[in-house]
Amino acid sequence: MTTSTLLSERLRSHRLTAPAASPGAAASHMLAVQSQDFTAGRWALATRTRGEPGLRDVDRAFERGEIVRAWTMRGTLHTISARDLRWVLSITAARQRQQAAGRRRQLGIDDAMVDAIGRAVTPRLRDGGLARAEMFAVFTAAGVDPSGQRGIHLLSELTLAGLICQGPVVARDGVTREQRFVLVEEHIREHARPDDPLAELFVRYIDGHGPASIGDFAWWSGLTLGQSREARDRAVDRVSEIEDGVFIAARRPRRSADAASVLALGAFDEYYISYADRTAVCAPEHLAAVGPGKNGMVRATLVEEGRVIGCWTHAAASSGTPPELFSAPTDEDAVARALARFARFVEG
Repeated sequence: MTTSTLLSERLRSHRLTAPAASPGAAASHMLAVQSQDFTAGRWALATRTRGEPGLRDVDRAFERGEIVRAWTMRGTLHTISARDLRWVLSITAARQRQQAAGRRRQLGIDDAMVDAIGRAVTPRLRDGGLARAEMFAVFTAAGVDPSGQRGIHLLSELTLAGLICQGPVVARDGVTREQRFVLVEEHIREHARPDDPLAELFVRYIDGHGPASIGDFAWWSGLTLGQSREARDRAVDRVSEIEDGVFIAARRPRRSADAASVLALGAFDEYYISYADRTAVCAPEHLAAVGPGKNGMVRATLVEEGRVIGCWTHAAASSGTPPELFSAPTDEDAVARALARFARFVEG
């Protein structure tokens, strides 16, 4: 497979050249969209949706309970279709607990503490949920100090246990960056129940990210290579192997006739971050500039015909500041249009 074919197929599978009908449909297709930067996570859904939805359109999908945010894999916040949360965690929660076990021991977190905090927050969450500071206040009242990352780890553990998720966006002026924690049993009305959750995880990753390899899936899911190979074996009749060890969806979305040649993708976007080897989409000499850096950040990127050509920031795009380009774009006007679309997104 040529590089141009790989990039073309990835752009399509990511819904970047074959946009979905709604932010909720985009989330369902991608399965999980990295979203520790909440604005970037919402922008990731907008870039994969027809008709230029605005920030508030994505927020309404959270408010309706179509999508939620949770620690779905690798100890990292992702946006996910609400109906997929439970079965995904049934596969990834144990691995996430294993990876976080040492740090949680350092913080003094044990099963008794988690159970006590769960009992304390449950009645408080029955009336529309609580913001993070309010959750931490409940922790403190229950005799648990949330400082030093203890609070975040407890929120994660309550999520992995299937008790809570992040739902409606907190109403504030400007670009809101916070959600309310809500009870899964009250907020999510329908839960998908795939016959084989492990196979489903592999199929859905390939649907939203292919062409991709077992190594890519293992990195994205946080599962071991052994678990990833088992997932592949159980899903082999539901995906297409286009060359040795590289898989693509059996059915792929139809490309849009007017797809943009340049895309402004947000920080931590799945198109860049969700592969073990990112050199297909970014020249090796520019990987360090994009990230992850020493601070763990992955910068927002400009992508032309599938390749990273530079970086930009949310604030700079809104103010009209020129991006940092690694190479000259074929169409400078297309760069300006891509950044202008983000500016309209945050205003809409």
